[in-house]
Amino acid sequence: MELLAVIVALESLKGEGHDVTVFSDSKYVVDAVEKKWVWNWQKKGFKQKKNVDLWRRFLRIYPTHNVKFVWIKGHANIPENERCDELAVTAALLENLPADAGYEAESPKLL
Repeated sequence: MELLAVIVALESLKGEGHDVTVFSDSKYVVDAVEKKWVWNWQKKGFKQKKNVDLWRRFLRIYPTHNVKFVWIKGHANIPENERCDELAVTAALLENLPADAGYEAESPKLL
């Protein structure tokens, strides 16, 4: 969810070259970009990585803006972060959510 939120936010910007600061409590997302892991994953064809479809989508939009990531501690009474968590939990409980085709394609099928 955290990675998809970043992607959708960047895709919603009109034009290119915006200065963007992403605050996230996801070490996975922040470190993957700030420590440049995602580019190594890409070079290796994302072997044994999860969310490949999302990382590829991210890598298409990321270079069109000047993006900086800042990690914040989750559940630390930061109002904006608490609100994001509340919205994500509420959305996850909705009925009839569309299937995540990318996730389902890369996940092993249940017998």
